[in-house]
Amino acid sequence: MLAVRRAVIGTIGRNFLATAIRVRFVCVVVLLWGGSAIGLEPNEILVIVNRNISDSSRVGRYYCEKRNVPYENILYLHLGPRPIESMSRKAYQEQIAEPVHRELVRKRTLGQIRCLLTTYGVPTKVGQREQLEDQADKLKQIEQSLKQQEERIKQLNLDKSGNKAAVADELKQSKQMLAMLKQQIDYIKGRETSASVDSELSMVLAGDYELYRWQPNKLKGSTSDIDFETLMVSRLDGSNCGIAMGLVDKALKAEKTGLKGVAYVDSRGMKDDTFGSYGYYDQSLRDMAMLTETLTELPVKEERTEKLFAPGSCPNTAIYCGWYSIGKYVDAFDFVDGAVGYHIASSEAAKLRDPNGTQWCTAMLRDGITATLGPVGEPYLHAFPEPKLFFAELYKGTCLVEAYYRTNPFNSWMLLLIGDPLYRPFPKRQSSGPSGP
Repeated sequence: MLAVRRAVIGTIGRNFLATAIRVRFVCVVVLLWGGSAIGLEPNEILVIVNRNISDSSRVGRYYCEKRNVPYENILYLHLGPRPIESMSRKAYQEQIAEPVHRELVRKRTLGQIRCLLTTYGVPTKVGQREQLEDQADKLKQIEQSLKQQEERIKQLNLDKSGNKAAVADELKQSKQMLAMLKQQIDYIKGRETSASVDSELSMVLAGDYELYRWQPNKLKGSTSDIDFETLMVSRLDGSNCGIAMGLVDKALKAEKTGLKGVAYVDSRGMKDDTFGSYGYYDQSLRDMAMLTETLTELPVKEERTEKLFAPGSCPNTAIYCGWYSIGKYVDAFDFVDGAVGYHIASSEAAKLRDPNGTQWCTAMLRDGITATLGPVGEPYLHAFPEPKLFFAELYKGTCLVEAYYRTNPFNSWMLLLIGDPLYRPFPKRQSSGPSGP
């Protein structure tokens, strides 16, 4: 539609239209900013370290020193002598969830701690739960129904009768029933119940909740960042403790001097605006580029085709967001101190400790990025924060962990945030909402 208009209205109309769209877009974003937030304070952070790994304790103490977090806010857990990535559901419950819950409930007042900070040496992924008890007979019945549906679908695919419409309708219904039965089996067996440790920790005060796929993040869209059942969680991590501590140093430096550099945005030119679709997220990337041009002083460079930014083509990278290269980092970026960015793809935080890992989170941390996020498994696209919403929060001066939790759709799921939770890449803007009577 825009292409047709441009052909008709010419240069003057084109400029006017672009300006009008940008103004309308920015107005919408500003309206979404309404309200004031209670900013996270250092004494509201509980730092979680692995007592059995000296480098983990080192990272935790370093963070407290640099950010004025009380040393008594360090929680030492026994998590083993090696910095492993994954732990069982039982081990997570006994070694992490229960001690953290005790610390928050018995030793702290409600709301005293709003954010958890996990560190190098704390596992990143918790495995799936066990099969539900007393469900063996039900499972057998569902599996029998599944076989019957699969056989019926085979018969319908071979049906050569003249009533094609009726066959097609029954085939559609049978496939829907098949999908529902598979989901019921997955639920009973505990499939798709793995999660990142950090995302699960967000729910540590929530009591009993269903362990299947995800839970809605109650802080999403919030301007107060307070929900007594939901904790914000960030992580200082990487393939060694030096990288983890460097995240703090680079954040502090950028806050002191101001984040300067170039914003690189890699969309793919998709044109589907269905909520949650590939096209929807692709448009969110383009909107994010427009937002960056409008609300910051950073120059923006975009790649709007299926190509990726070429190796070495992105000097002075301050902001990056894009896709699509699963598990294969492209060394295009020269990250400045304070750089923030993420790559929308599956399992990009699955191997943070691998010194030669090619996953995007792993490699970007090794390459010098200051803050990023990613999943430890398959999250599905709609689990990612929308780029335009996440970066809009940063641009208005929200700190990293609050920006993430205001835009992160789910907890008890796959994503985790890596970086100093207090990091504020851009100065805090004053709310321009309506005044009281």
